[in-house]
Amino acid sequence: MKKPQTNYAFIDGTNLHRTMQEVGWDLDYRRFRIYLSEHYGVGKTYYFIGYMPENTPLYTFLQSVGYVIIFKPILKTPDGKVKGNCDAELVLQVMIDLDSYEKAVIVSSDGDFYCLVNYLREKNKLECVLAPCKAGCSHLLDIASKGRVAYLDNLRGKLEFKKKSPL
Repeated sequence: MKKPQTNYAFIDGTNLHRTMQEVGWDLDYRRFRIYLSEHYGVGKTYYFIGYMPENTPLYTFLQSVGYVIIFKPILKTPDGKVKGNCDAELVLQVMIDLDSYEKAVIVSSDGDFYCLVNYLREKNKLECVLAPCKAGCSHLLDIASKGRVAYLDNLRGKLEFKKKSPL
C-alpha cells in the first residue's frame, strides 16, 4: 500500500552533493526521489542550490524527476571559489510551508540546522533528518532530533547511480 504523500523533504543540495563526492559515489537522484516518496511519504521535495548557468542541464533533470528547485545567487571569491550557502532559504521555506505538510524530512548533515530540527521536533513536525553520511554528520542533529537520523551511506546499494556498461 502506498504511503500518503503528506510530508515534504527539504534538501541542502550542496551538502548532499559534496558529501556524496567525498564518500566516492554518485547518488541516483531519480531513485532518491522515489525512495523519499515510498519510504517517508514525501509529496513535495525541495532542493536548495546555488545557481550556476553551466548547471542548467542538472537543474532541468532534477525538475523533470520531481524536485522543486530553489536557487540562490552565487558569489565567487577573489580566489575563484563559489559561495552559495542556501541554509537560510531552506529554513525560510520550511517555515513558509509549515501548515502545508504533516512532517518534514531534512536532508543535510549540517549542524547549522540544529535549531530548525529542534523546533520541528518540538512541534511534532519532524519525520527525520536524512544525513548523507554518518561520518560527517553533526552530532547536533542527532541531539536535536532525539535520534531520528538516518544515513544515506547505508543505502548505497539501493540509491547509487549505476553507470551502464559500454559492452
